[in-house]
Amino acid sequence: MAYLRSILRSGKNAVPAVLRREFHRTLPAAVQQVTVRDAIKEALDEELERDERVFLLGEEVALFEGAYKVTRGLWKKYGDKRIIDTPITEIGFTGIAVGAAMAGLRPVVEYMSFNFSMQSVDHIINSAAKTYYMSGGLQPVSIVFRGPNGAAPGVAAQHAQCFAAWYGHVPGLKVVSPWSAEDAKGLLKSAIRDDNPVVFLENEIMYSVPFEMSEESQSKDFLIPIGKAKIERKGNHVTLVSHSHVVSRCMDAAAVLAKDGIECEVINLRTIRPMDMEAIETSVMKTKHLITVEGGWPQFGVGGEILARIMEGPGFSYLNAPAVRVTGVDIPMPYAKHLEENTLPQIKDIVFSVKKTLNV
Repeated sequence: MAYLRSILRSGKNAVPAVLRREFHRTLPAAVQQVTVRDAIKEALDEELERDERVFLLGEEVALFEGAYKVTRGLWKKYGDKRIIDTPITEIGFTGIAVGAAMAGLRPVVEYMSFNFSMQSVDHIINSAAKTYYMSGGLQPVSIVFRGPNGAAPGVAAQHAQCFAAWYGHVPGLKVVSPWSAEDAKGLLKSAIRDDNPVVFLENEIMYSVPFEMSEESQSKDFLIPIGKAKIERKGNHVTLVSHSHVVSRCMDAAAVLAKDGIECEVINLRTIRPMDMEAIETSVMKTKHLITVEGGWPQFGVGGEILARIMEGPGFSYLNAPAVRVTGVDIPMPYAKHLEENTLPQIKDIVFSVKKTLNV
């Protein structure tokens, strides 16, 4: 009775309060907080369990459980034949993995950093990417190359570059760049099942970031199709297109701009190749303005490709202002923290570009 009297005393806000209380009470049953790291591990675990052709190899992935603990517990569960520690020789174990894929297995190659994939780029581009085409579709190369890509705190020039544009340039490869835990799980499972070689670009900054995952996305049958972007925030004034950890900056910038009455539509690309231009064009036709945001260098970058396709397609006629890129600075990554921060796109850079584009 005391509870009922308190509701009655609260007047017109009583019903919303009850509804909010009921919603929060039932939410945890369907939604869980999952870090990107754990989402990747779940995807690997589920696919290793589902298909005995899947195996994982790389430096310290077994006994040490991965440099970033992504493979925690997998060696104990699946053993030496499925979780394989390799020497520090990317050109060697990448070649072994590509050969295994040609023999019908489904290897997942982990690089401690995608910067080290340059040691094995001949295997990735000349062998993995081109064989399915050169064989007339007779010889698939089902392989995933995964690991942290792009900037991370204090790793300097040789460990901080973004390879999205590098690998996105190559026909025969699919290139995935997830942001959230849901992205990471659903896209990695799709990548492992794909008959084409997939470059799966994770990011060190995102590994420990938790995201809400729905009951559906926690299912072992959950897949996200490669090549489909996602609208993370709806808006009608300007379209922000990004991928990987920089999506977080776009979401934060959109929240800042909303206080000034500017509503940004934030598109999470998810996939670099094939690129979901339909989603981008549909948004541009609505907002009439486009800004791309990425952590990589400006020249020949992902944003430049998007702008070129908009210029060449139907979306161009809908623009009310020139499309704009916000990118990393065109220099090798500095080690000093204050220089590093000014080398990467910040919230203030996105806010400034949006207001300049909208002329406000």
